[in-house]
Amino acid sequence: MDDVQCISYRDTGYFSSLICDYLDQKPELAHLYNRFPVIENFREQIKERSGFSRELREKLVLRLKAQYDRLQPTETDDQRVFHHINLLEEEKTYTITTGHQLNLFTGPLYFFYKIVSVVNLCKELKKKYPDNNFVPVHWMAAEDHDFAEINHINIAGGRLLWEREAGGPVGRLDTASMETVLERLKELTGKSTHGRELVQLFRKAYLEHGNLADATRYMVHHFFAEEGLVIVDGDDSQLKSLMVPFFKQELLEEVTLGEVEGTTQWLTEHYFEQVHPRNINLFYIKDGLRERIDRQGKTWGVLNTGITWTREVLLKELEEYPERFSPNAILRTLYQETIFSNLAYIGGGGELAYWFQLKQLFDKVEVPFPMLVLRNSALIYTQRQQEKLQKMGLQVKDLFQPLHQLKSRIAAESAPIDPKMEPYQAKLQKMFDELEEVAHLTDKSMLGAVNAQRQKQLNGLDKLRKKLIRAEKRKNSDKMERLEQLYLELFPKQSLQERHDNFIPYYEEYGEKWLQKLLYDLDPLDFRFALLRF
Repeated sequence: MDDVQCISYRDTGYFSSLICDYLDQKPELAHLYNRFPVIENFREQIKERSGFSRELREKLVLRLKAQYDRLQPTETDDQRVFHHINLLEEEKTYTITTGHQLNLFTGPLYFFYKIVSVVNLCKELKKKYPDNNFVPVHWMAAEDHDFAEINHINIAGGRLLWEREAGGPVGRLDTASMETVLERLKELTGKSTHGRELVQLFRKAYLEHGNLADATRYMVHHFFAEEGLVIVDGDDSQLKSLMVPFFKQELLEEVTLGEVEGTTQWLTEHYFEQVHPRNINLFYIKDGLRERIDRQGKTWGVLNTGITWTREVLLKELEEYPERFSPNAILRTLYQETIFSNLAYIGGGGELAYWFQLKQLFDKVEVPFPMLVLRNSALIYTQRQQEKLQKMGLQVKDLFQPLHQLKSRIAAESAPIDPKMEPYQAKLQKMFDELEEVAHLTDKSMLGAVNAQRQKQLNGLDKLRKKLIRAEKRKNSDKMERLEQLYLELFPKQSLQERHDNFIPYYEEYGEKWLQKLLYDLDPLDFRFALLRF
């Protein structure tokens, strides 16, 4: 961990005031969550979660084993995964959960940071509470239907895209058409040893599994099986049957809207616009469609279709075909917490923002609200990049400033304009101090005019200072170009690396050592942005 520096999330400038205030434990946010995630608070969370239904545990284990039966054999040791699945039947076993969409080739870097956070938190909890078992869980958002959000990655300075027609839950999509995408990836990455390993892994994942959900499970299992990560697909009829009472309550009583709207309004007024709950927060899945269920009076229907139900017919449909009812992002949280003896959910800032809306809903339906943990965030840089920055008089943490500010700073330090201007500012101030004395003795009404002129001259001097700095920027254009190139290497498109880059180039360079370093360096309860030198 010697190579890890950290910066506060607030100082990065990339995280919302809501998240920063939460991490600062501002008292006005206390009503939005159960317990703040420090290791000592898990003791009470464990107590609250004890007594989780034995019947639910047994059903969950059966379904997880059935889902894993579809997994093609891997070269990794997966005994730890199945040991963890079996442990879920035991009353002293609890889970830590994260989740993500089924992005192409895992999507942005932070996908890995989420899972590393879950794995490492389970390890920390086992040290603190050795009489209990803690299982890391990854929830695949297999029922999402927005294919455009997941069908691409940024790589090699461009975008690699999976083009196909898509409708309904993305987890059910056939992946046979990935052949072309895999060939293109091979051209981009297949020259290195680790690159060839990845292409082989992806071919086995996408071309030897029946759908995107199973392909994604295979990939994630490959990287995290030895850590015992349990991967669950919520698009499962028998798991959804456990949610029938809640789905019924949502359809008939619109319980989510009633319990969430007030908190949503409060968050919108004090911070920013939140995800607003619908009157019914369920979709309907059938024959390649996933459309929202709506209610008009005593009739329920599926938007953009001719499907309608009376109350009796709707409830019969729910009882016979629970797999056709799909929770949206808000209600999915309740689904997760119902089927797992879960202690905490780990997610990014956007995810935690909608979890903050839900405490009252969980209280209403009497399901324990999980502790909310901000996932790890990191910036990866090399020794060489650090040395280049040092030659410019910069540190890695300085790059969290906007690029134009960095350029101004470099220009000012290259030719120290500010120190040269200070004597002139002092002389100007002294001159106007003397004029102020004259005005005071002559006519006090002139003091305002003197001070106005003072400010005008100081403003003029400051404008001149800025012009000199701009001239220095032009003079040092080569240095500025090097700075911009380095900045964009680490902050592609002036955004966080973890939100833009895919993991492939880093794995190409470092292989398994890359993931092992993440597991070693990232502290799940540190709550600072990590700077990782490779």
